[in-house]
Amino acid sequence: MQNATRLWLVAGLLTIASVMLAAEGRTQLSAPPAKSGTRLITLGTRAGPNPTVGRAQSSNLLIVNGAQYVIDAGDGVTRRLTRLGTNFRAIDTIFITHPHSDHTNGLGALLSVMYDANHTSPVNIYGPPGTVASVQGLLDFLAVNSDIRISDGTKVIPASRIFSGHDTGAGTIFQDPNVKVTSVENTHFHFQPGSPGYGKYKSYAYRFDTPDRSVVFTGDTGPGEAVVTLAKGADLLVSEVTGSLDSYKEEQMKTGRWQAMTPEQQAGALRHMSQEHLLPDEVGRMATHAGVKAVVLTHLPATSNPKEDYQGFAAQVKKEFSGPVLVANDLMEF
Repeated sequence: MQNATRLWLVAGLLTIASVMLAAEGRTQLSAPPAKSGTRLITLGTRAGPNPTVGRAQSSNLLIVNGAQYVIDAGDGVTRRLTRLGTNFRAIDTIFITHPHSDHTNGLGALLSVMYDANHTSPVNIYGPPGTVASVQGLLDFLAVNSDIRISDGTKVIPASRIFSGHDTGAGTIFQDPNVKVTSVENTHFHFQPGSPGYGKYKSYAYRFDTPDRSVVFTGDTGPGEAVVTLAKGADLLVSEVTGSLDSYKEEQMKTGRWQAMTPEQQAGALRHMSQEHLLPDEVGRMATHAGVKAVVLTHLPATSNPKEDYQGFAAQVKKEFSGPVLVANDLMEF
């Protein structure tokens, strides 16, 4: 009952929070206090590989008893963490849901800032197959800066001795005194036999069980029972959401990206959006079947309306789900 009351209070306070966040560019937010309990902060809430004004790409921060865990690292994650006043030396664990660019574009910058901030303890980056290769590529890039810093006497430890990537499977992939992390493969990838990614890359959803809350991140996914099972009884379902195919095509045409595609690429893009992402009603049905307490919508598609609040998505989710449905902004806490 206490958790349910807190969730309803959060829903009521979101209007106030949105007004406060509108002043983001003018007001320095305070650093996350090292207090007990579990806090979710949506760092970046934009979907897709194209950067946009106002929202960073996909990234989240889970704080459990003061310990910080980053989930995905899209472009802008470092600046969002800076807005929070984050101590970059205190981040030791990063999770990647899948190796699409809008979930990994900011990882190199994040690791670079952590290194330059004199982070000397081990930092582990966990994710599906491809994580080790991605981190190794970033370490090759960071080696130049690392060599220079060591040579000018400002650093003593190479970056390669601090950061480590880990390819994980499904099941329990991480556990410490604060959190147990469980992963399942979701339905975001459907590669054709013979394609470069077939049988090689996967996309995950994650469940974080802490002493006081359970938080599930769908990652990018289409409908699927594996995510529903993972989310059973969770306090928060942090879900991606997308709009109609017509709206997707319209936005792509405005940027010229659609016209630059071949007919085969256009067909593939429409298939990807229809089968490998979630419409609002699909989010609602998944939430109901899983029996979660509340839904947070993130990974929001770009629109030409700078004042778009995505409340229409929330209304559609609510047709299938009776609990609170909250639309995330960057730097919003749940």
